[in-house]
Amino acid sequence: MSMQDPISDMLARIRNAGTASHDTVKMPSSKMKASIAEVLKKEGYISDYRVEGDGPKKTLTVDLKYYKDTAVIEGLKRVSKPSCRSYCGSQDIPRVRNGLGTVILSTPKGVISDRLAKMQNVGGEILFYVW
Repeated sequence: MSMQDPISDMLARIRNAGTASHDTVKMPSSKMKASIAEVLKKEGYISDYRVEGDGPKKTLTVDLKYYKDTAVIEGLKRVSKPSCRSYCGSQDIPRVRNGLGTVILSTPKGVISDRLAKMQNVGGEILFYVW
């Protein structure tokens, strides 16, 4: 079975693991997924991540973060899908949950959060919202 949207798969795995109160979640790794995990770590949504294994079959392990026994990640919403891409300029970056959430963007400067994108004045593809 070929995976049509690996980023949606990653978000679903993280969401499900958080709901089931798992400490870690494993998934097939890619450069894009690793850079998304890096942004989630910088923004404080996950405690850590690792890329394990060698060769083409690398595994991405994400350590979930909890606050008072509830997952820090309350929700994830995929915006730009393979069938329908969604782009925005640096001035048009949407606000999630009145600024409490974060927009994760894929820009020419890599995968970054909305705060960084506004500081660097770059737009790009809106990958997903996290809150």
